[in-house]
Amino acid sequence: MQYRPFGSLGFDVSALGFGTMRLPLVGSDPAAIDRRLAIRMLRHAIDQGVNYIDTAYPYHGGQSEVVVGAALRDGYRAKVRLATKLPIWMVTRPTDVDRLLDEQLRRLGDEHVEVYLIHNLARTTWPLVKRHRVLDRLERAQKAGKIGALGFSYHDSYELFREIVDSYDGWRVAQTQYNYANEKVQAGTRGLEYGAAKGLAMVVMEPLLGGCLANPPPAMAEIFRCAGPQRTPAEWALQWLWNKPQVGVVLSGMGTLDQVEQNLAAAARSAVGGLTEADLAVVRDAVRAYAGAIPIPCTACRYCMPCPHKVDIPAAFSLYNGVKGFGGAQGMLNRIIYQGHLAQNQGGLCVACGACMKRCPQKIDIVSWLRTVHEDLSRKPALGH
Repeated sequence: MQYRPFGSLGFDVSALGFGTMRLPLVGSDPAAIDRRLAIRMLRHAIDQGVNYIDTAYPYHGGQSEVVVGAALRDGYRAKVRLATKLPIWMVTRPTDVDRLLDEQLRRLGDEHVEVYLIHNLARTTWPLVKRHRVLDRLERAQKAGKIGALGFSYHDSYELFREIVDSYDGWRVAQTQYNYANEKVQAGTRGLEYGAAKGLAMVVMEPLLGGCLANPPPAMAEIFRCAGPQRTPAEWALQWLWNKPQVGVVLSGMGTLDQVEQNLAAAARSAVGGLTEADLAVVRDAVRAYAGAIPIPCTACRYCMPCPHKVDIPAAFSLYNGVKGFGGAQGMLNRIIYQGHLAQNQGGLCVACGACMKRCPQKIDIVSWLRTVHEDLSRKPALGH
């Protein structure tokens, strides 16, 4: 494992961090984590040098924190820096900050977390921080020894990111969505560089854009296949991030033991400045191919769910992106899958209530896209002769 300085906090973190929003499941219920496998994966990653674990109040219906706490028993807690997040949208009065933090510590079975982030700061939630004196409450929690470094996770514009960073001297960590397809999306490259220049530890989430960059459309896959040295599409995306000195830790939401093994191997090969100019040119070619292949920038974070009208929004978007990005037999199969799920996936069930759009970190026009998805995928595929 390679290690990197973590902002101005005076310790190093593993290049690869374990994000726990996509743990393995038993069945289709997001809260039904396969505890045995998840614990095995987390402990194996820690045994191989991963020392940064990231979770949050809403992940897996509240069960992520519980499973992470279980995985960190038996001596594993002392080996990692643990981060979790305050669900700022649930704060309606200052005392909610204390109540939610205490609930999280109980779930984790812990008395302290090294990093505590305000979850998903954006133009709609930033005013809540000021209105309910959230930072005052968190500073008290710091003095009480419940939390260490303060920070925030973020899904909004660069301009607001800079405003938030400059508004408070106590920030130590910023977690942003960042990958080679998102250099100009949300805070983007400018946000990464600005935060790092201010001494913040920069944590990267969605390095594979919800898996889209790990399983890219054929045109992208061909670009990577022809390039040398040979790397999987996922490793190309990860190494592009680790190439940057501003990146502290890259979080990966690993759902299988095989994904853990692959990412550990990639992290062992990571280095600042590890990519050549020829490598970077390959990635630029892949960006151009991706821009023309995937129409909906959904990361399958599922913040939009549950839909009150039973539309599985991420599934519908994934099927549509597969049709547009892959075409051929995969596109045909995706249409059949869509048409065969009368009680889910179907964008035609959407009544345009807009509840999902208020929660989407990507600011996707979900209602309009569901209409487009349904009009396209509900058409019967043309049969050849």
